Amino acid sequence: MASLFRTSVVYIFVIICITSEIRAQTKRIDSQFRIARLKYSGGSDWYNDPSAEVNLLKYVKQYAGIDTDPKYEFVEISNDNFFSFPFIFMTGHGNATFSDYETKRLRTYLESGGFLFIDDDYGMDKAVRREMKKVFPENDFVELPYSYGLYSCMFSFPNGVPKTHEHNNKPPQGLGIFHKGRLVIYYTFESNPSDGWADPDVHNDPQEKREEALKFGTNIIVWSLTQ
Repeated sequence: MASLFRTSVVYIFVIICITSEIRAQTKRIDSQFRIARLKYSGGSDWYNDPSAEVNLLKYVKQYAGIDTDPKYEFVEISNDNFFSFPFIFMTGHGNATFSDYETKRLRTYLESGGFLFIDDDYGMDKAVRREMKKVFPENDFVELPYSYGLYSCMFSFPNGVPKTHEHNNKPPQGLGIFHKGRLVIYYTFESNPSDGWADPDVHNDPQEKREEALKFGTNIIVWSLTQ
């Protein structure tokens, strides 16, 4: 009987330890910074360069000391877990459309503390401006001055947005939409830093361009978390 009692106690202790470890791991995962790629309608390649976020999150973890979860995830605005991501990344080469429901839900997400980074991969500017106007009809994109905190919060970018991918021979721009003084949407145009986040053999960008793009992406994340 005593032996059976001791066995039962050991069994219960093991179960408690395992349960505690599972809870601890779940808590650690929940606390890690994550990026979700926005899956949207309209026909554009929202899914391109899936290594981009993974490499950026690894870089952020190494150089900014932020506990990240470096993996590729995508989410639709209508998904139940949409609000669980603090940072949403949108990119592509073409059209994008949001339904009325998605428009309202995205606005609620942004007003509730969420952050949207849009990187025009060349070809989606018209759609971005049109759809974001539906989300915030009372606001227009404004170009951020070089003195804006995002450009110096971690690494220094005295000339604003870096030019990662040359395409139209036009100057890069960093545009934003604010809600109650907080930058809620940041949009890089004629710049394409996310190209530099992708694996080296994807776009064959020089190492210094990739390093510059990763530093700039780190600034975006740090700024989104510290406003």
